[in-house]
Amino acid sequence: MVTDSTACLPTGLAERMGISVVQLQLQVGEKASDEAYLPPDEVAEAMRNQIPVRTSPPPSAAFFWTYQEAAARGAQAVVSVHLSGELSQTLEAAKEAAAQSRIPVHIIDSQSCGMSLGYGALAAAEAAGAGATVAQVKDVAQFRCHHASEFIYVDTLDWLRKGGRIGAASALIGTALGIKPVLTLHRGEIVPFSKVRGADRALEKLVQAAVDRAGDRPVDVAVEHFGSPDRARSLLEQLQARVSYGREFLLTQVSSIIGAHVGPGALGVTISPLR
Repeated sequence: MVTDSTACLPTGLAERMGISVVQLQLQVGEKASDEAYLPPDEVAEAMRNQIPVRTSPPPSAAFFWTYQEAAARGAQAVVSVHLSGELSQTLEAAKEAAAQSRIPVHIIDSQSCGMSLGYGALAAAEAAGAGATVAQVKDVAQFRCHHASEFIYVDTLDWLRKGGRIGAASALIGTALGIKPVLTLHRGEIVPFSKVRGADRALEKLVQAAVDRAGDRPVDVAVEHFGSPDRARSLLEQLQARVSYGREFLLTQVSSIIGAHVGPGALGVTISPLR
């Protein structure tokens, strides 16, 4: 199993599950590196101080050597699941490397990012560890990724606009002062879900949307934040009380790459159905 760093998998979890994580690239001021070496808190502080932050996909060579290492360890095939092709060229870099791999590499567009992607990679790795076939592992990854829902609160749309990732949510730019958007992902693109006046009402809408989407089926739930841990903990507690069939509730900080696009104060909720 291979994924990329926007899966937001907590430290150590990917390694325990046998998932290789290819790092996207980040530049903060004059400092450029894999995002693993630029912690989210450092990036958020830089953004608050108006220090330029730029992101880029991994080079195809990073994927190539990851696939080569898998082959050297005895893997007969690779399932490689990545953030939406609508949001990044990461998928294209993976495809380019896959074409040169000496073992079959199956590329999956998650049509999402964050823990929607993370839960898909984890479930697929669990299936592989239990002896599933390549086709079954692919099916698990696709189901978990494509049936997951992401609801996103941002303090301002400016960061998404600057990063060119705003998609259909651009229609919200210029709305009245005090209007706060709740966004979602549809077919890999960031689109408006709702807009309400004030941050508190927006977060109430975020929670209600997540509860409604969870419904009466078993789901994994994640709350993700970028420089907003207290609000994130509050959201998690509300969801734990209101999602009846939650299997796992996870609190995590988004990757630095995602944070660079959503901006400080952003919050997200992932609802990932088990079946």
